[in-house]
Amino acid sequence: MPDQPNILLITSDQQHWSTLGAVNPTLWTPSLDRLAAEGTLHTRAYCPNPTCTPSRASMITGLWPSRHGAWSLGTKLPEDVPTVGARLQEAGYRTSLIGKAHFQPLAATPGHPSIEAYPTLHDDTFWRGFHGPFYGFEHVELTRNHTDEGHAGQHYGQWLEARGCADWRRYFRPPAGTKDDSVHRWAIPEKYHYNAWIAERTAAGMDRARVEGRPFFLWASFFDPHPPYLAPEPWDTLYDWRRLQAPEIDPGEHDVNPRHHRLTQEEAPDFSAWEEQGGHRVLGFHSHRRDRERRQRDMAVYYGMVSLLDKYVGRILHHLEVSGLADNTLVVFTSDHGHLFGQHGLVAKGPFHYEDLLRVPLITRFPGRIPARRRDPRLQTLVDLPATFLACAGLEVPATMSARSQWATWADPEAPGRDCVLVENRHQPTTVHLNTLVTARYKLTVYRQGGVGELFDLQEDPGERRNLWAEPAAQEVKRQLLERMVRAEMENQPLPMPRVSIA
Repeated sequence: MPDQPNILLITSDQQHWSTLGAVNPTLWTPSLDRLAAEGTLHTRAYCPNPTCTPSRASMITGLWPSRHGAWSLGTKLPEDVPTVGARLQEAGYRTSLIGKAHFQPLAATPGHPSIEAYPTLHDDTFWRGFHGPFYGFEHVELTRNHTDEGHAGQHYGQWLEARGCADWRRYFRPPAGTKDDSVHRWAIPEKYHYNAWIAERTAAGMDRARVEGRPFFLWASFFDPHPPYLAPEPWDTLYDWRRLQAPEIDPGEHDVNPRHHRLTQEEAPDFSAWEEQGGHRVLGFHSHRRDRERRQRDMAVYYGMVSLLDKYVGRILHHLEVSGLADNTLVVFTSDHGHLFGQHGLVAKGPFHYEDLLRVPLITRFPGRIPARRRDPRLQTLVDLPATFLACAGLEVPATMSARSQWATWADPEAPGRDCVLVENRHQPTTVHLNTLVTARYKLTVYRQGGVGELFDLQEDPGERRNLWAEPAAQEVKRQLLERMVRAEMENQPLPMPRVSIA
């Protein structure tokens, strides 16, 4: 085997940080719990943006969304931005991505082509001939759907056909399929679920690298528990919704919060004032009113999706072990952002920078190098993953990255970590543009328009129920945090090259 370590990145999609059995005993996640016991569970990890494309692009570029260019959903990561996969491939790694990419939008323009857009998305001839390269990944196997969405197909559809599921389209909605809408139970047999596909093809990627005698950087990118809330039997009923307690909003909680928070609690709110650029809607700008039973039923299936995901994460980890690769492999499990299922009266996601949406699960394991059975409260950001992967491989972190390697922090419980992290959210050019600073104790959110903001004391108010933005007693703390935010923005500016002369 090569001396360089393997790197296995496993991600879920839109998973709340607390949905691990190691954190919440309500959840059945034995594979992830074992991974946490054999490594470190990082309890204060944050996404760089609470939507898919910007966050995922940061995870391969080591740049915040304002730097790498994929600043919102519906945008594209420029193909010339350097990525961690490209750097590792130069160093001899076999780089692969299996599952969800979402680096490109569902629509294309002459100046911004996208292979994840229609009609290419459903061009079977194209996908049979395409396996990369793609953003530094030498080999990719992709699909684009969450549960039964009509975007299904690509390499996953080819796998279904190869497994004897010739009528796979009946399990998906149009335009890919013929299925009607369903609630909570997905009729697809578990053996044809995309979790099984991702686990099988990830194992094949490990085997291919081993045969070639190359170290691997392999990203197993799962789609669950992102809504729609659907799971095959028996996972849709694994949790009894009657025994769950869905979070509730506190009366008057949004009285001093920005106006868009309050509008979410109306039956038919008008968010038209926030729409820009061709009327594209703002994710999360709608009524969030849901009765308790509906939220608890959704929550039960969401939990079932997490447990089903855990089963196939377990299969990947088992294959790693029986292949004799585990001792020389860094394993990282995380999610691209969190999820809301009633906290603060909100559901799913949007420009609401609560812990539920910004914090993510993060587990790291490397036998003999990362401490086992440890819970680490030091701040982490997914932006740092590329730099950390390069450091683990013994490679220099390029100056084009804003990321800071956390390899020493992961390996040494006493090493200093970050004193703050940033979260960006620019979902519209000007009207929905907010940035958040998170420190060990405080969280500050600043909006581009309106002179409004949020300030929470996470030590005294971990549930984020009391916005201190306008409270006189909090103004000095706010001033200090605003200054720290400005300095953090300056620190994140990469230096593509050194200064080589006086002029």
